Amino acid sequence: MLSYGFKKALNLPFEKTIKKVTAELKKEGFGVLTEIDVKEVLKKKLDVDFPRYRILGACNPPNAYKSLQAEEDIGLMLPCNVIIYEKGENTVVSVIKPTAAMGMISNPELREIAETVEEKLKRVFESL
Repeated sequence: MLSYGFKKALNLPFEKTIKKVTAELKKEGFGVLTEIDVKEVLKKKLDVDFPRYRILGACNPPNAYKSLQAEEDIGLMLPCNVIIYEKGENTVVSVIKPTAAMGMISNPELREIAETVEEKLKRVFESL
């Protein structure tokens, strides 16, 4: 586990991992707003080969709304990026801990929201 995030290696195929992560996020009230296929982007823009690597932009609307009400500029930190990539025989899933991301922001209201979101993400990772 990362000191600043959650990380887990799964013995599942890449696409199945994406579906599993998306389903578990949904159970905790997150929707995937964006999906960036890093392998495809790097091939198209730089003509380089790169292992499969996806960035999911996950959002929990009630907590995003509360965060934006507490501080408009918090949009710089949204949505929560969940990364999924191939590493050897495994597929790795990782996300930053919201409390770590909010460490540089001195707004106690945001800290409480970050703790709530972090608990949700922790449950997602425990279910993988």
